[in-house]
Amino acid sequence: MMRRLLLALSLILPLSACRADTPPQTLAAIQNGSHVLIDVRTSEEFAAGHLQGARLIPHYRIGAEISALAPDKNTPIVLYCRSGRRSNIARQTLLQLGYTQVVDAGSYEQLKADLAAAGADADACSPTTKC
Repeated sequence: MMRRLLLALSLILPLSACRADTPPQTLAAIQNGSHVLIDVRTSEEFAAGHLQGARLIPHYRIGAEISALAPDKNTPIVLYCRSGRRSNIARQTLLQLGYTQVVDAGSYEQLKADLAAAGADADACSPTTKC
C-alpha cells in the first residue's frame, strides 16, 4: 500500500512543478520590453517560430554567449524553451554566473497563449511571417 502511494506521488509531484500559466509580472515585462527575452531552444525550433523580440541563445551556449547580449549582470532576463526544462537549465547557469534578475517563463506555447490571453500582441515570428 505504501509503495503504491509513493509511486503515485512520484508521478504526480513532477507534474505539479510544471507551470500552469505565466505570472502577470513576467507578461508585463515582456509586453513593455523591459527584459531581454531569450529563446533557449535550437536554431531549428527558433526558425519554426519564436516570440517577437526574442534572441536565440541555445541553453547549452548561454554561459558562453550571454555577456555579449547582457554584459550587466543586473539586466532583467526572461528565458523560454519548448517545455521549460532547458529554460530552467539556462536560468541555473545564469544564476551561477552571477546574473540576478533571471525569470524562467517556461514553455513557448504556454507563454504565447498567456500573452494572447493578456491582450498582448503575441504574434509569433515564423517562416510565414516576417519579424
